[in-house]
This record gives sequence, structure tokens and C-alpha cells, in this order.
Amino acid sequence: MARFREPGGVPVPESTTAATLARLDRILAGQPARQLFVLGDLLHDAAGLGPAVVDALTAWRHRHGSLDVVLVRGNHDRRAGDPPARCGIRIMEEPARLADLHLCHELDSGARDRFVLAGHVHPAFRLRGRHGAVRLPCFWFRSGGAILPAFGEFTGSCTVVPAPGDRLYLTDSETVHALPERVSRAA
Repeated sequence: MARFREPGGVPVPESTTAATLARLDRILAGQPARQLFVLGDLLHDAAGLGPAVVDALTAWRHRHGSLDVVLVRGNHDRRAGDPPARCGIRIMEEPARLADLHLCHELDSGARDRFVLAGHVHPAFRLRGRHGAVRLPCFWFRSGGAILPAFGEFTGSCTVVPAPGDRLYLTDSETVHALPERVSRAA
């Protein structure tokens, strides 16, 4: 474990960057993507911009040189600082416009005239059953936008309680399942 999230905080395993990039490699292998938007918090803090992480990002970008990678700055990115230019990541402030979407770190950062995709909250839902409970990341659709689950190997999440009219789509990182409204209301 090379560093800590915060002084005296949770140790961050060195392999998290490699595991996250490998997962992204697998997804991109099956998709003809031209652009990748990161909706904030690429790194947790300035310590995350160490040589090993910068080298890993640079090597990954060389493998995906035709992919336009855009970071929409989030609260942690402002604290961490921008990745070096050699990482090949364009930086944008929120809201970034993509067709009829606003791409934001926080849901409230987009204009109300466009659907907003955001990432700040890292939503998860606790699904209870006869044999116990499981907590799964989810896509949280709310009025005017959606909050996406975290992607990284070492990110936390926030258990959400959907309001009436909200829709949740649970994921196990491989598949996505709509949560019936009656289940989310009973939580």
C-alpha cells in the first residue's frame, strides 16, 4: 500500500489504478468509442498524481490514442490538480455539453433545459431479501437527470433512498437490472 486516502486515512492499494484501467480496456475492446467522459474525481488528491499513476495513465492513453478522453472537473480534481499533458486528457468545467446532454460532476450543475448526467454521489442501493442484504452500485434516475455509479476500483458509494418517481438500475459491474418501483419504495 503506497499511500493513504487522507493523512491517517484508509490505505490505497497500489494495484487500484491498474485494475481500473484494465476494466476500462475490457469495456473499450467491445465498443467502437470515439470519446470517453470522466464525470469528475479522476483522482482523489494530489498524492494520486504520483509517478506510477501518471506513467500508467500515459501508457494507457498510448494504447488508446484515437480516443478523446475528457475530464469534467469534480471537487476532488480541483484539489488534486490536473493530470500532466502527457496523459492526454482534456479538461472541461461543468457543465460540458454533448448533444442534448449536460455532463456534470454534480447533478445540480447542469441547466434545467437539458438532461444531466452526473457522477459525484456514487449511488448504491441496499437490496434486502429473505437471506440477507446486498448493497449494489446503481444508476439513479431523478427529475432532470441521472447519477451514475462510481467506476474506479477504490471508490466509496452512498446508499440512496429513492424519492417517488425516481428509478434505480442496479449493476453488478457486468449487467444492469431495473429495480421495480415497488421494491425501491419498500426500502
